[in-house]
Amino acid sequence: MDLNRDFDRSAAEHAGRTALVFETAPGREEQWTYGMLRDRVLRAAAAFRSEGVGRGDRVALLLRNGPAFVSAYFALMRLGAVAVPINFMVRNPDDLRFMLSHAGARRALTQREFLPGLEAAAQGLPLERVWVTDGPERPFLGWAQSFEPLREAEPASPGDPVAILYTSGTTGAPKGAMLTHENLASNADAVCQAIHFTPQDSWLALLPMFHTFCWTVCVMIPLRLGAKVVISASPAPPEPWLAQLKRHEVSVFCSVPQIYALLANAAAGYQAYALQEGFFKSVRLCVSGAAPLSPAVEGAFRAAFGHEIVEGYGLTETSPVSTLNPPSRVKAGSVGTAIPGVRVRIVDEAGRELPAGAEGEVEIQGPNVMKGYYEDEPATREAIRPGGWFRSGDIGTLDQDGYLFIRDRKKDMIIVGGLKVFPAQVEKVLLAHPAVQEAAVVGIPEGAGEERIKAFLVLRKGAAADVFEFHQFCRQRFDPFKRPKEIEIIPELPKNALQKTLKRVLRQREIDKRAL
Repeated sequence: MDLNRDFDRSAAEHAGRTALVFETAPGREEQWTYGMLRDRVLRAAAAFRSEGVGRGDRVALLLRNGPAFVSAYFALMRLGAVAVPINFMVRNPDDLRFMLSHAGARRALTQREFLPGLEAAAQGLPLERVWVTDGPERPFLGWAQSFEPLREAEPASPGDPVAILYTSGTTGAPKGAMLTHENLASNADAVCQAIHFTPQDSWLALLPMFHTFCWTVCVMIPLRLGAKVVISASPAPPEPWLAQLKRHEVSVFCSVPQIYALLANAAAGYQAYALQEGFFKSVRLCVSGAAPLSPAVEGAFRAAFGHEIVEGYGLTETSPVSTLNPPSRVKAGSVGTAIPGVRVRIVDEAGRELPAGAEGEVEIQGPNVMKGYYEDEPATREAIRPGGWFRSGDIGTLDQDGYLFIRDRKKDMIIVGGLKVFPAQVEKVLLAHPAVQEAAVVGIPEGAGEERIKAFLVLRKGAAADVFEFHQFCRQRFDPFKRPKEIEIIPELPKNALQKTLKRVLRQREIDKRAL
C-alpha cells in the first residue's frame, strides 16, 4: 500500500471536484479542487526538499486545522519523511519539549500564535528550521508556490512510517505511535466498507487534525474517495461550524460525546427544530468516537435531531478505528463489531481468550495495528503480543453477535476490600441524576493496595444539588463497596484536546493534597 500513489490516483480521477473548503478570514472562504490540492502538495514537497528534508526525517506540525496541515502532511509523505503532529493545546513547555526531543524533530511547521511556545520549548534542542504558515515574511504556502512541482514521490513500502502520533497521556507519559502507509490506508478502506461512504458525501473536519480520529475519518477517507472536506479551525464556539454544516450541506458529522452533549443541551423547544432543520438537515450520518458516549447523551441527541449516533471504538495505536456499529444494526451501549480485516478478542490477565459475555481486556489484531512505539522497544513488546495482538488497556465484553461493550480502562480499575470496581460503571449511574452534567470517578490510594473511591461532579447549568443529596442518591443505588466515599462538585473536569477526562490529573491532585 502506497498513500502517495493513492493520492495521485484520487487527484487525477477527481481533478475538478472540490477537495477542501476552508476559511481565510472571518466570513471569507476559499475552495481547492483536487487538482489544486495536488499542485500545492507537490510544490510544498519541492520546498521541503530544497531545505534538506528527506527520507526518514521527522518534521513537527504544530498547526490548527487548515490547508497548510493537509498540504504539509502529504508533501512530507512524498519525500519519505515522517510527520509528527503535535497537540497545539499543550501548554506545558516540558511536554512539548519532550515530544520534539523524543521524535528527534529537527524541523517544524507552525503558526505565529504557537511560535513563542515552540521556541521556548526548543531551547537547547537541535531544531534547525521553523517555518511559519502565516508569518509576515515568506509564509510557508505562499513561499512553496514559487517552486516547480515535485512530481515523483519517493518509493514507499507498506511498512514505511508516515507519522508519529503521541498518545494523549491520560494515564502516563505520552508514547510515539508509528503509523505506516498500510495502517492508514487499510483503516480508511475498511471504514468505507463498513459504513458505505460515497464520493457524493461531504465531511466536516471539526476535531483537531493532529488527532488520528479526525485525520483518518474526516480527511484520509474523503480524500481517497474524491469527496469534499469542509475544514473548521476549531470546535468552539459552535456557531461558525454550524453555519458551515448548513452552507455546504455536510452529510457526515463526526464528533466526540462532549459536542453531542452540547448540542443536545441546546436543543430545547423551538431550538431543536431550528438546529435540526437549519443545520442538520443535510446530515445523513452522525459518528462518535474518542471517548465513551453515555446513553443519556445519545438518547437526548436522537430525540432532538432524529439522528441515531453510530459509535465506534479505537485507539491512536490502531490508526484508530477498530470497531463500528453498523448503521442499520446499532446496538445501544455497544461500540459495534470489528471492521473488515480486523479481529477483536477478550482475554484474561494471562492472555487466554475468554468466551462471549466474559469481562476482560480488549485486544486487537489487524493491518491497522501500529508498527510500534518510536524508540521504545520495551513498550512495544509490552503492548503487542506475539501474533500481532495489541493490548488496548480497556476492559470490555463481546456478546454472541460480536458486538463490543467497553466497561472501563484497565488502569482506572479501583480495588476496594479486594474487590474490583470499574469507575465507568459508577459514572454511568451518577450521570442518571438529573442535576449531573459530567462525572469522573477515581481511586485514591490508601495503602496496602486499597483505594478510596472519590467522585467529581459537574452540575448542569442552573441545577441545584449538594453533596449530601448525591450521597443519598448513591446509597440507594450502589453496593457498599462501590459507593463513592467522597463526592466533590467542581466547575469543570480537566480534559485533553478530544475532551477525554484526564483522571490522572484528578487523582494526582488528591494524592498531593493528602501529602501536605
